[in-house]
Amino acid sequence: MNFKKLIPLVLAITFSIVNYAQKHQSIFHEVKVQEILQVKSYTYLFVEEGTSKKWLAVPSFEAKVGETYFYKGGMPMSNFKSKELNKTFESVLFLSDIYKNPIDKEDTTFKHFTNIESKKATPSINKKLTLSLERTNDEISIADLLKNKKTYEGKTVKIKGKVTKFNSQVMSKNWIHLQDGSEYNGDFDLTITTNAEAKVGDIITIEGTVYLNKDFGYGYLYAVIIENAVLVK
Repeated sequence: MNFKKLIPLVLAITFSIVNYAQKHQSIFHEVKVQEILQVKSYTYLFVEEGTSKKWLAVPSFEAKVGETYFYKGGMPMSNFKSKELNKTFESVLFLSDIYKNPIDKEDTTFKHFTNIESKKATPSINKKLTLSLERTNDEISIADLLKNKKTYEGKTVKIKGKVTKFNSQVMSKNWIHLQDGSEYNGDFDLTITTNAEAKVGDIITIEGTVYLNKDFGYGYLYAVIIENAVLVK
């Protein structure tokens, strides 16, 4: 074996691996947990990142003081008031995911957060429910909405379904994920913003306006969303 020819190849491979790791690590923030506040939907983490300290809000999970986590992106909120904690945060960064490992995201991800989807195509974290719901003549299915979204854009629609997720007072709105047992091209989960309250497992009927490609900034976009929905009795 010609070791003189092998050495440059080994060096090139090593450089590529190190460069890959550095590239992927650089997009992540490394933080150490100093304090934890738990509520029903969120885990608030007061973390230290280098010489700075900040509050993060992530999907509820079992965190421990002293543990190190990694995150990227996020949506900052100023003067955010948590009703459950009766506390106003001067600033809090809402995250959809947090990781134990900065490269292998499959290692452990804690999902889900605010019902806001990344512009990068990611699979729904909800499992499709088997439901059989009776609809009135003026109610449409989620499949119908997704299939004919252009037709419904800007219009008010009424949909009945089961609440699969509920997050309160994010960007001054409550966020609901709804399923009705129907699907279109593998999509079956609908996001709704509202001032109304709901619980996971509730069967509700909502009425609201359809918006397409709604961009909330910070890299988050909805292909289809219903906004300003009200609950129909």
